[in-house]
Amino acid sequence: MELDEPRVALRPLSADDEGEFVKLTRASVDLHHPWMALPTTPGEFRAFLAGFTPGYSESLLVCLRDSGAVAGLINIKEIIRGRYQGATISYAAFAPSAGQGYLSEGMELALRHAFEELRLHRLEANIQPANKASLRLVERSGFHKEGYSPDYLFIDGAWRDHERWAISAPSASFVPHPSMPGH
Repeated sequence: MELDEPRVALRPLSADDEGEFVKLTRASVDLHHPWMALPTTPGEFRAFLAGFTPGYSESLLVCLRDSGAVAGLINIKEIIRGRYQGATISYAAFAPSAGQGYLSEGMELALRHAFEELRLHRLEANIQPANKASLRLVERSGFHKEGYSPDYLFIDGAWRDHERWAISAPSASFVPHPSMPGH
C-alpha cells in the first residue's frame, strides 16, 4: 500500500501518554484478548515504558493527523546490529478506532521508519495462528510467512504457538547502518 496522504502519523510513546494509553488499553481488553495484554494501570504503563531502551527498542503511537487521537501502537524491539540488522515488530489497534485502516497506514509508516531511519534490514512478526486480523495485516503489508514456532511466547497463562512472518528492506534502497561489517 502506498500512502498518498496518510491519515495517521507516528510519534514515540512517552510518560505524558500514561492517562490516555491506560484508558485506551482498558477499553481494548476484549479486542486484544487472547492475543496480547497491554498495561491497564499506571504502574503497568510505567514498567512497559521502561522496557524500551533507545537504540534497542521503540514504541510508536499511531495518531490521527486531524485530531491527534491515538489509534494504535507499533513496537520495534530487540534491535540487533552487526551482521543481522533486524528486529521484531508488534502492534495493536485500540478499540475506539479499530477496523478503519489506521493501523495498516501506521504499519506502512513504521516500515519506512525501520528501513530508512533505523536502517534495519529485516523485521519479524510472530503471530498466533488464530489471530486472523493480524495475519491479514502483515500479509497486506508485504511480510512473508517463514515458519511455525510451537510454544513460542507465554501469553494468557500458556505457551502459545506462533507463525513467523518477516519482511526485508528493499535491496535497492537499503543503506547499511554503520554497525554493519564491511565483509
